[in-house]
Amino acid sequence: MYQYFNGFIIREGTEGVPADNVEALFKDAGWVKNTPNWQKEKFSLIFQNSTWAFTVWNQELMIGMIRVISDKIMAASIMDLVVLSDYRGRGIGTKLVDLCVQKLPHGDWFAHTSATNFSFYQKCGFEVKDPTMNGTCVFYGYKQARIEGHR
Repeated sequence: MYQYFNGFIIREGTEGVPADNVEALFKDAGWVKNTPNWQKEKFSLIFQNSTWAFTVWNQELMIGMIRVISDKIMAASIMDLVVLSDYRGRGIGTKLVDLCVQKLPHGDWFAHTSATNFSFYQKCGFEVKDPTMNGTCVFYGYKQARIEGHR
């Protein structure tokens, strides 16, 4: 599936995500340095072993991505969300989170993140359980389900 968002293309899928593009995003975010050649395939394999993923493209340049691990019934975890620094502040990250939550709107969502990103996830509807701890953002879909009369 492809869709347009603010002049960019968002692609859904876990197959065919180029390792070099993922590595470039991770480098820009400060998550990796000098990956040995024999390890570069991991940047594609993480997608193949994910449940859902979206990538954002400006022509041939991948400018953002998100990937999720889920049981597809009750719970899901955002493992990686990254947008190139030159493209941040344009709503791309928020759009990616929204696309993911739409996949399991009444499930419980967790974000594997650092405390510096808590305010972003709060804007996306997640709750921060303990701001002194990393990785504790959560979005309880059952609350929305109750509002909509599903639970």
